[in-house]
Amino acid sequence: MMDLFEVLRTRSVLPRDPGENLALSLALSGVAFVITVGIGKPYIAWLRRHKIGKQIRLEGPEGHLTKLGTPTMGGFMITVPVILLTLLFNLAGRLSMLLPLGVLIGTAVLGAIDDRLSLVTTGRGGMTARFKMAWLLLFSLAAALVLHFPLGLRSIYIPFLGKFEIGLWYLPIAVLAIAGTANAVNLTDGLDTLAGGTAAVAFTAYGIIAFLQGQIQVVTFCFTMVGAILGFLWYNAHPAQVFMGDTGSLALGAALATAAFMTGQWLLLPVIGIVFVAEALSVILQVAYYKLTKGKRLLRMAPLHHHFELIGWSETQITMRFWLISMMAGLLGIALALV
Repeated sequence: MMDLFEVLRTRSVLPRDPGENLALSLALSGVAFVITVGIGKPYIAWLRRHKIGKQIRLEGPEGHLTKLGTPTMGGFMITVPVILLTLLFNLAGRLSMLLPLGVLIGTAVLGAIDDRLSLVTTGRGGMTARFKMAWLLLFSLAAALVLHFPLGLRSIYIPFLGKFEIGLWYLPIAVLAIAGTANAVNLTDGLDTLAGGTAAVAFTAYGIIAFLQGQIQVVTFCFTMVGAILGFLWYNAHPAQVFMGDTGSLALGAALATAAFMTGQWLLLPVIGIVFVAEALSVILQVAYYKLTKGKRLLRMAPLHHHFELIGWSETQITMRFWLISMMAGLLGIALALV
């Protein structure tokens, strides 16, 4: 392992050969996976000792009651390896990577605070939705300003039509997209492996898009995220030994959207992240329909994955089918990025 780290360290500055660039990115993905799997057992044991267990909504599906007290805040298993590997191997000569790194850290800390407030041992419900959204919008605004001014990004790429400058309209779009994606991934995180698996597919898709553009720093970040997420899924596989919590879901969503904007292919985010969009829309439509009809429900329960649970799909059926949809959406997104 030390020999591998030494090779990665000496090649932290951009290699000239695109093949070497991709090899570095894939190697870091593997290292992230190994680190995450390696720290998993002791970290989960630490969470159990400190009774950092998840509350379960009483109005949720009855089968979820068995998940009560399952360790949460597992998102740190993803973010910590990514932060360390990015600092060591993907920052020298690539200061633009401070942006996704900062977004990852800020939203992970925000999610951790919310998770801490909503533990079984505290009996509290976490942050209010408005307070959490206010902080998400603040982080998103900071990211949008960096994207627009220091990085000089202010355009939209429309498949088949080309690239168009949109000026200052870029800022509110970026703010809403980053905060919205963070919330959407958070809503998706309701079944074992669902949010992690679909996020890994989305990061893979954007890593490929970035590679086609020659943005090796974004490729490396995306693939490092994939490796860490897959390492987390080792312990999140049904029945889950740990949940990522808001610590992971908010960070994954915000970092994914930031990477998408860095590639310029942010218009494809609803395509590549189709599962996240469907989950978020299901909540919006459920609430709107409930208010308009004065108490009737459009779905049996929102977010969408709970609806499928209540009509008889098993948890593994839902996650696998959503994974398959996510994979096909990712392939479609890459195809659209090429035209």
